[in-house]
Amino acid sequence: MTVIRAEGSTPREVGAKMLVWPDGTISGTVGGSAVEALVIKEALEALRQGKARIVQHELMDAQSDTGMICGGRMEFFIEPLKRLPHLYIFGGGHIGLPLARMAAELGYPYRIFDDRPEFASAERFPQALERHAGPFPELMARLELVRPAFVIIVTRCHDTDLEVMRGVLGKPYDYLGLICSRKKKAEVFRILAGEGFSPAELERVHAPIGLDIGSQTPAEIAVSIMAEVIQEFKAIGK
Repeated sequence: MTVIRAEGSTPREVGAKMLVWPDGTISGTVGGSAVEALVIKEALEALRQGKARIVQHELMDAQSDTGMICGGRMEFFIEPLKRLPHLYIFGGGHIGLPLARMAAELGYPYRIFDDRPEFASAERFPQALERHAGPFPELMARLELVRPAFVIIVTRCHDTDLEVMRGVLGKPYDYLGLICSRKKKAEVFRILAGEGFSPAELERVHAPIGLDIGSQTPAEIAVSIMAEVIQEFKAIGK
């Protein structure tokens, strides 16, 4: 974000810049205090929507939106930079681990979710933007997706895959992939259809997940998944 207007007494001048990362951390400053806290929130919303915006804040008196009494007014231009896919990896096991390492190498922000704390630890996933452990229904109830959102389901079993699918379908995602055989896909989709999920919703799911490159090992499967993620992300950017 950039300060594009500064009238009266303000903590920073026109041209001052600050970077806001997806986790809310910053590089640089546009004034600190309450006004900076407000524009950080607005920057995160701009990042979520992928749209630039101009915002203005008063620093005139205690009744202004900032509560600051500097005696000025500031205007900011907030612009999301390069869009990156946000990966939501459900399952921190033998496929989730190499997948996360590839995401980190590509510079893609990723979040890891598992119902086993040891499979969603900081030691196992040091570069994760977020790590969440607990029963999947509880994790899904709190799930908020940052767009473009790429959801990857590689949990430990059929039942947990279903729990995640139920929580994701209907949310605003850009890609949803499920690891499965064709037989498992038919059974999972039959159950979900019986629960009221529409054919249109289910047709959006990439199942089996990943490009068909003859993958066999966990690392090879992770390569096929990441290849499909890259392909789909490039497609939505056209």
